Amino acid sequence: MNVHQPSKAVTEVAAVLAESARTGVPCPPVRPFLPEHDVEAAYAVQRLYVERSVAAGRRLVGRKIGLTSPAVQRQLGVDQPDFGALFADMAVPEGQPIAPGRLLQPKVEAEVALVLGADVPYTDPTVADLLRATAFALPALEIVDSRIAGWDITIVDTVADNASSGLYVLGGTPVPLDRVDLRAVTMTLTKNGETVSHGTGADCLGSPLTSALWLASTLAGLGEPLRAGDIVLTGALGPMAVAAAGDEFTAHIEGLGTVGATFATKGT
Repeated sequence: MNVHQPSKAVTEVAAVLAESARTGVPCPPVRPFLPEHDVEAAYAVQRLYVERSVAAGRRLVGRKIGLTSPAVQRQLGVDQPDFGALFADMAVPEGQPIAPGRLLQPKVEAEVALVLGADVPYTDPTVADLLRATAFALPALEIVDSRIAGWDITIVDTVADNASSGLYVLGGTPVPLDRVDLRAVTMTLTKNGETVSHGTGADCLGSPLTSALWLASTLAGLGEPLRAGDIVLTGALGPMAVAAAGDEFTAHIEGLGTVGATFATKGT
């Protein structure tokens, strides 16, 4: 990512996305304003967003990993995942309805969350490093969102838009990694009682641990390593589902448990 003074294009794109978030009105794709296929420029937009968020008093609590599905990578013409920032005010306590209008174009996906008990400062982390550093895993719902109208995105759009982050819900029962094989877990996501997505840990880059290793290495290389206490959303275990007011979602991940989210209707 660009560590120098952001360019005019970067500041302009950041302003467009911030205005969309403020007004609740999705904006056109931002890729025309950045060099074509320039993911580094998109990360510069994201960095500016993070810096401004922290300066405004928001607390950075971890990272999310996106584009962990090979099919989605092929769709967007990339060969690796992306990442975005997680803030404390993006966490929704389980059982608390999500207010109408809080998100623009929400979709829900089920993931494995890792909570770290130690730093991972290495650019070449091993599975053993990550296993030692992880305090526990949790089932999680990531509620992705896009400030880009109609989800008309490329890799540049989503990275600039904080990897299409929205909110997240964590399950409440921590599970140590020596009690679960994350590669073998199965996931079922229901919407209003009907199954809308299913998958396994292997559907997330082969394993959620592989996904987390990529993130740890990438962030260490940027001088921003994962730290003790960080939450890592490791990526979707199956297809995402569109959410609307009144919808109720429940994800069950074998070995980790269940987590749910409810989208409130107006007046509730």
